[in-house]
Amino acid sequence: MKILLPIALAVLTASAAWSADQAVLDRGKKEEQQSCVPCHSLRLIHSQRLSRATWSKELDKMAGWGTVIHDRDALLEYLAANYGDDKPMPAPAISEDGTGKK
Repeated sequence: MKILLPIALAVLTASAAWSADQAVLDRGKKEEQQSCVPCHSLRLIHSQRLSRATWSKELDKMAGWGTVIHDRDALLEYLAANYGDDKPMPAPAISEDGTGKK
């Protein structure tokens, strides 16, 4: 029983941390829709593979050009987690006839 209690606590703590992280990512995705998509396509954003520091500089640059970012930390976390420089590049979009146009 003494061994199971620390394991159970560790599992509960890990799931609470994951939930919090997922909540931040969800807020970041919502912020992307509000702050980024009015000017940029998702394809443009999602094709980038930038480090956290570079994403941060991009957000600073966009804010300098007038973009209002309400939840910057969540947006940065979302972009770095999903489109960081450690993520693979997306496959190119190719049509059935091979021209790349859909």
